[in-house]
Amino acid sequence: MDLLHTQLAVVQRQLAFVATDPIDWKLYVQAFSWTVTFFESYLLLRQFPLYSKTSPPDVLAAHFDEETFAKSQAYGRDKARFSLVSGLYKQALDSLLLQYGFYGWAWDVAGRGIGQFGYGPEYEITQSIVFAAVLVLSSSIPTIPLSVYQTFVLEEKHGFNKTTPALFVADLVKGWALGLAIGAPFLSAFLYVFKWAGDRFVPWLMAFLLVFQMSMVVIYPTLIQPLFNKLSPLAPGELRTRTEALAARLQFPLNHLYKIDGSKRSSHSNAYFFGLPWSKHIVIFDTLIKESKPDEVEAVLAHELGHWHHAHPTKFLVISQAHIFTVLALFPAFLHAPAFLRAFDFSPAVAVQGPTIVAFLMFQMILMPLEAVVSIAMNAVSRHFEWQADRFACDLYPRFSSPSALANASETEKAEVEGMRDMGDRLAKALITLHVKNLSTVWVDWMYSAYHHSHPTLTERLRALEGFRLERAKKE
Repeated sequence: MDLLHTQLAVVQRQLAFVATDPIDWKLYVQAFSWTVTFFESYLLLRQFPLYSKTSPPDVLAAHFDEETFAKSQAYGRDKARFSLVSGLYKQALDSLLLQYGFYGWAWDVAGRGIGQFGYGPEYEITQSIVFAAVLVLSSSIPTIPLSVYQTFVLEEKHGFNKTTPALFVADLVKGWALGLAIGAPFLSAFLYVFKWAGDRFVPWLMAFLLVFQMSMVVIYPTLIQPLFNKLSPLAPGELRTRTEALAARLQFPLNHLYKIDGSKRSSHSNAYFFGLPWSKHIVIFDTLIKESKPDEVEAVLAHELGHWHHAHPTKFLVISQAHIFTVLALFPAFLHAPAFLRAFDFSPAVAVQGPTIVAFLMFQMILMPLEAVVSIAMNAVSRHFEWQADRFACDLYPRFSSPSALANASETEKAEVEGMRDMGDRLAKALITLHVKNLSTVWVDWMYSAYHHSHPTLTERLRALEGFRLERAKKE
């Protein structure tokens, strides 16, 4: 531990200029935040001409009729316009809040608020919670019209919206209530670790964040998600039989198999798994069950179990811990730099005091260019994991059809294995069905995809699936 802190101290000495050099940090944030926004707008403009194409890629020509493809293009075009306008609107709002000292004002409001109940500046954690609440409400209310338009105009226009106005308001209120119920204790503990550990907070804070992440794996699907969606046991039938047999063969620790009423809000489809290493739960959207055949849903689940087989969630967790460590290792230099907070219009008294939540929020703004690069890198890792999961689904038949694997198998088990022969073809059909039903964009600019997409495009995945099939055919 001492070696770690010694190395962290070296980093802080390299960043000593933060507390001494007269740097216009506000200008830095404004310049880079607008640079990122303009770059994202540029990517949208690169993508936009592709919505004028009148026919799908050759590999999809047999699956999109003219009317459906036209609807897909129109939907993509409308989403792109919305993203362009909403992105510029949000950036303009954030820029104005930053330029005119909103964050310093919010901290002062929080201080006056707790002062009404007899709490002074020494109650930093209490003031920080009120400060966070003021920020969330003040910054989210102006974006509500965007959410209303997206839900009741854009999604409604293209036939996807199932949300009623009452449900929209209820979700909004629930979201704010949950933010307070979970955010306040989390923020309290987060700041307490800072105060308790002093300048040696990095390993302790990482441990706290890891425990919190692992806790949310259990808390979110069991306590939070039921507030918004109903999870019910998947009814007996072909899909349940196929799923349980697949999980058993792969030794996936399946504990519960659920159907979720995703159609309550949208007609988009999905499936996922969650849980602790020894107890997993699979959740399938009712829209996916409705739109795809049981054998196609099974192929989608085989892909999802590929993520489990390759330990992708664990690998993402490790990567995220490395990212968090890097961020926390850089932070102390900004925490102890009054000039840094003064650059964002905080009063001299507040800047000298250096409230942790204030310094950390401003520090996060400084990291914006780095976070954009990290996002691109994480998308690249995610796409690699998607290739692996697709290949896993395709390789199930070779995995279980070897003579050694079938040596003691019953006739029923041999039939199940034989049914895996076309798993790759079924996965391809399921992906196509999902894209057709969701009116997903099938012409995608490579640069736009690299920045925004955590999954390969449909045409890329179909080509890869065909390559896996041909590779297996040669081996056989």
